[in-house]
Parts: sequence; structure tokens; C-alpha cells
Amino acid sequence: MGTDQGVGVVQENERMSTTIFSFILVLGILVFFHELGHFLAARFLGVGVEKFSLGFGPRLIGKTIGSTDYRVSAIPLGGYVKMVGEEEGSGETLPAEKIPFSFSHKPLIVRSAIVAAGPLFNLFLALVIFFGFFLFQGMPLLLPKIGGVGPHTPAQAAGLRAGDVVAAVNGSSVESWEDMASLIGGSGGKTVDLEVVREGGRVALRVTPDKIQSKNLFGEDIDRYVIGITASGDTMIRELTLFQAGGEALSQTWWLCKLTVVSIGKIIQGTLSVRTLGGPIMIAQMAGDQAKAGATHLLFFVALLSINLAVINLFPIPVLDGGHLLFFGIEAIIRRPLNLRMREIAQQIGIALLVLLMLFVFYNDLVRIFAS
Repeated sequence: MGTDQGVGVVQENERMSTTIFSFILVLGILVFFHELGHFLAARFLGVGVEKFSLGFGPRLIGKTIGSTDYRVSAIPLGGYVKMVGEEEGSGETLPAEKIPFSFSHKPLIVRSAIVAAGPLFNLFLALVIFFGFFLFQGMPLLLPKIGGVGPHTPAQAAGLRAGDVVAAVNGSSVESWEDMASLIGGSGGKTVDLEVVREGGRVALRVTPDKIQSKNLFGEDIDRYVIGITASGDTMIRELTLFQAGGEALSQTWWLCKLTVVSIGKIIQGTLSVRTLGGPIMIAQMAGDQAKAGATHLLFFVALLSINLAVINLFPIPVLDGGHLLFFGIEAIIRRPLNLRMREIAQQIGIALLVLLMLFVFYNDLVRIFAS
């Protein structure tokens, strides 16, 4: 084997090791926080916990503390919390001394809170990551400095030049390129007044945006109002106070939740291709790429996946947390638990749907690999 081949093999092995380690780390963090939510809510609300497991299948290592077996299991593709009396109707008789700690004997509101705590802790994880970033790293902003002016554009006609910094649009001061683009884009094509900083002085200009057809995040055609300029790429970091960092973290988490829901809706409508869906292989590859880019990138990836996991888990599909909440909602309406047979059938359908989804995303992953 030649030297170049040997180096290539070593690099490929290092890349694969980084990918596998990053995938296990990311998945472990997501599962741990999700199950920790269920666990802490159960303990706080007086429900006994028999097992807290990272992974499924045979127990690899662990320790029993009190009445809870904390374990790491063989299959690292999830995790679970086994509560006392959770499997109501399984035919197993619960000892009288355990009934006060039984999940199924708790009021409906308590059971609902325990189930909802898993997805909520995933959202909390994302919130903490964003808060830490904004507090210690600040808010990165793309400055409203013009890098280029297109020929035969409204900007050229108005007299804008490369190097100009847009300070205000229609009297509203702007701090970032996003602020400026939003104000110009929201003009509806009407003439806007710009205040520009140029060579230490300020220049007032008027420009009428052109309407163009563009694509949004989902590949849909949209109308945009632009003046024909490009950014210089200059950035700045705006330091945030504790409360500002918290506000930005909430805003970012909410926006990503909304984007996740809208994306799923677009896939159901057929607007967004199902080929965009990815499974464990795609997540592993992306985790490896983010790990190579640095710890901050990997943490942001964890936050994004945590939000996706929270939103998907809240969907009203049996076997997911949202499915359990759906059953509890029906129970609240009819004033009794849903028939055991109906729940079993619903869960079987839910499992079948999830298996089909997993097979499909695995297929998508393999297509991407062989097509690249």
C-alpha cells in the first residue's frame, strides 16, 4: 500500500470514528434529557420509577439506587423510564403498598404532566443551549454595509455605492442587514428613503424597489422587493444582557418549533419533498460534520435535533408521547379510560406507522450515500 493510500485510510478511519462518536454523543444527550423529563416529573409527582434506561435491550451496566435501576442498555437508539403501575391492564396485580406510587392510579392531570415532561425537557435543553450561546458569545450580526451594487438596478439608479452603510430606512434606524432587508422588503414596492453613511458623512437617498420572484426555505415561489445590492460580509457581535439573552433564546426556540411544524405540514401537503427526510445515517453524518466544525456547531445541532424530537413526540400518534396525551384527552371527555383493546389496536397501528417511517428514512439515507 502506498503512502497516500495509507494516509487516506487513516483519515477515513478518523472520520468514521468521529462520526460514530458524535452520533452516540448527540443521541445520548437527546435521549437522556427526554427521559430525565419523565423521570423528574414522575418523582416530583409521587410516582415510583423502576428503571431509567439509556438504550433498549439487555442491560450492559448500571446501578440500583433506592427502588430505581439506572442502566445503560445494549441498543443505543433511544431510552425509557419504567414507572410503577405504568402498564395498567396487563394482567399483573399490583401489590397494595405500591398503589400510592402507581402511575395508572394517579389523577389524569398528573399522568398528563409526566408524559408531557419528556418533550418539554427537550425544548428546555434547546433553550439552555441558545441562552448560553447568546449570553457568552453575544449576537452575531451581518452589518448593513453594501458590498456590491448590481448594474441597471434601483440601487445604482439611486446612487448607492459599494462601501455605503445603510443607517436608516424610512426614518427607522437599522443595526443589521436583516433589519434593512426586512424594511425594504416590507415596502410593497413603494419608494423608500435611505440614510447612508459614506466617507464619514451622511447621505439621503430615495430608491424604489423592484419586485422579483424568488424561492423561500421550502422551495415555493414568492414575490420579494429588492433594490439590487449585496452584503459586504462584515459582521459584528452585539453583547447581550442576561434578560436579552433569555429573550433571544426564547425567540430562537419558538422560531425553530414553528419551522419544524410548518416543514412537516409542507411534507404532508406535498409541497416539500419527502426526500428531505433523513434517518440515523443522515443524522450521524451531520453530527460528524458539525463536530469537525467545532463544539459550538455541534451544540447548535443538538439544540435543533432536540426541538425536532420534542415537536415530533407531541404529534398525536399512538406510542409517542402525543399519542398518550391524546388518550388522556379522550379519557377526560368520556370520563373513563379508553377501552384496553382499542388502545392496543391504536398502538399497533402507531408502531406499524413508525416502522414504515424508519424504513423509508433508511431508504432515503442509502439513496443519498449511493448517489453521492
